[in-house]
Amino acid sequence: MAPPAAKVSGFHREGNDWFCTASLPSDVTVVVERVNFHIHKFPLISKCGKIEKMFEESQGIHEAKFTTSLEGFPGGPDIFLIAVKFCYGVRVELTPRNIIMVYCAADYLGMTDAYGEENLLSKSESFFHKTILRNWKDCILALQSSDPVMPMAEKLHIISKCLNALSMMVSTDPSLFGWPMMMYGSLQSPGGSILWNGINTGARIRSSESDWWFEDISYLNVLLFKRLIQTMEARGIRSENLAGAIMYYTRKYLPGLGRWQSGQSGKTMTVASFSLTPAAVDQRVLLESIEKLLPEKKGKSFCRFLLGLLRVALILGVNQTCKESLMRRIGMQLELATLDSLLIPTYSDSDTLYNNDCVEQIVHHFISSEPRITSFSPASLDLETSPLSGPLRKVAKLMDSYIAEVASDVNLKPGKIRSLAEALPESSRSLHDGLYRALDIYFKAHPWLSEKEKEQLCNIIDYQKLSIDACAHASQNERLPLRVVLQVLFFEQMQLRTALAGCLHVIDNENAPAGPITISSDMAGQIVQRDGWVTVVRENQVLKVDLERMRSRVGELEEEFTKMKQEMKKVSKTHSSLNSPRMVARRIGCKLLPRASDAQADTVDSTAPTPRASVEQARSSYHSGHRKTFSLF
Repeated sequence: MAPPAAKVSGFHREGNDWFCTASLPSDVTVVVERVNFHIHKFPLISKCGKIEKMFEESQGIHEAKFTTSLEGFPGGPDIFLIAVKFCYGVRVELTPRNIIMVYCAADYLGMTDAYGEENLLSKSESFFHKTILRNWKDCILALQSSDPVMPMAEKLHIISKCLNALSMMVSTDPSLFGWPMMMYGSLQSPGGSILWNGINTGARIRSSESDWWFEDISYLNVLLFKRLIQTMEARGIRSENLAGAIMYYTRKYLPGLGRWQSGQSGKTMTVASFSLTPAAVDQRVLLESIEKLLPEKKGKSFCRFLLGLLRVALILGVNQTCKESLMRRIGMQLELATLDSLLIPTYSDSDTLYNNDCVEQIVHHFISSEPRITSFSPASLDLETSPLSGPLRKVAKLMDSYIAEVASDVNLKPGKIRSLAEALPESSRSLHDGLYRALDIYFKAHPWLSEKEKEQLCNIIDYQKLSIDACAHASQNERLPLRVVLQVLFFEQMQLRTALAGCLHVIDNENAPAGPITISSDMAGQIVQRDGWVTVVRENQVLKVDLERMRSRVGELEEEFTKMKQEMKKVSKTHSSLNSPRMVARRIGCKLLPRASDAQADTVDSTAPTPRASVEQARSSYHSGHRKTFSLF
């Protein structure tokens, strides 16, 4: 039986020895990790089944003092002291930081109810289920302190119960039940706002749709974080939220990742996080573990995160499987990448500035990947939707910009430029202006290239896919080989000829009678080949229409001029007949003898072919008539 509790005033330590302050001398010594506990037999055997069995096994040994050692005791000397105090009837305090270790220690010592009602095991189990599993903050603290007893806690299903409790609280909207997440405990006012030292702060507890839990779970170690994410995934937490938590956790413990993550907000401290301490994390182990947790999703921000993760992976030197998986994930959503995130510096002994081999592998993964990857919801991770035919064109444009950016590297070999350009199929580029610009930059940065090397690089360009501006520039580019310039000029003439032929074909169809007009696919492909040549065709059509309008207007003006000539002729005849001398003489009752000049004037007037001559003749007749009339008076 146990001695009266009143006789035990406490425990004190002297070096590596703990002593019970009691009137009786100790008769048992228990060694836990080189720390000696000098205690009494009866309080231990009355509460601990394991100690009782050890005494029964040692009955044949006659020693004045019983000594035993507890190897692998969960929690070490500090937790054993709590168990010893409980055996002596001293009040012990169970906290979120020690509950899991005390739970495991009570199970290790066999402190069940068979050795006394409300023994340490039942008390620990009750405190764990009624307090820890119902409180967000306490559950996080308990998991954080479970590292020393992880194997035994796994055996007792303590860890899985904590993880299930956390995932349930994350997936449950507290506003549905009128209670907050228990991470705030008693720090909530009746109105629902957070209290700090009894003062209403006015801050409201956010619902499960927000990221309020990202910061708190980031204090768990990598193993527990990985298991928690897996538990949440099995419970059906949205992949967008899981990806957000993974990205938050990774940025926290990989500081170099933040350099390539622009626009990221700072840490959001919660009430629970003030009492938590960051976990000790091996960055390489973290990255290799996190990569396996990433969902098979696509999004603009997520793609940028993956590219930043690949940079850090190359710096840390993770295993090849991890790097290949990251490149595969990036390749499946390469159309969402940006040029600045794709420029991955070389961290090895390579002479080039950027890791072009890595980018080339990513492009190969993009070509070989199937469009089976789904996207995040638009409101979650900056999804950028595009038509089904868009990704290939976007990646081609991105690669042209990438080649142009790295082309100025003096150590970049011509073969690498060619392999980067040919990584995509020919159908991916409707225009080759981007390739031409990249090669022009490369030739400018590498003036020592021979004509043969330049011609070999220029073979990747389809001159029929150059715009008018690119053809005009190439035809005057002194850095290009002469043979290439001649080819550009030849194809430029062919394009102009095809465009003009298409223009005339379209105009003929417009002038033709109304009816169904059919154009062959080859002719349509020749007429509408690229934006530059289509512009030429349209401009020719406009000019042709303007020319027809001008021709019609000229015809109208000619008709009006002919009518004017006829009217003027009529007016001239009428005017000359009214003002002749004979008419004047008749009006005044006189007769004039005919003159030779009058006869001659009549003859000339009758033979005048033009209105101008008629007018002149009319004028002379008018003046002579006046003179004759004057002579009569």
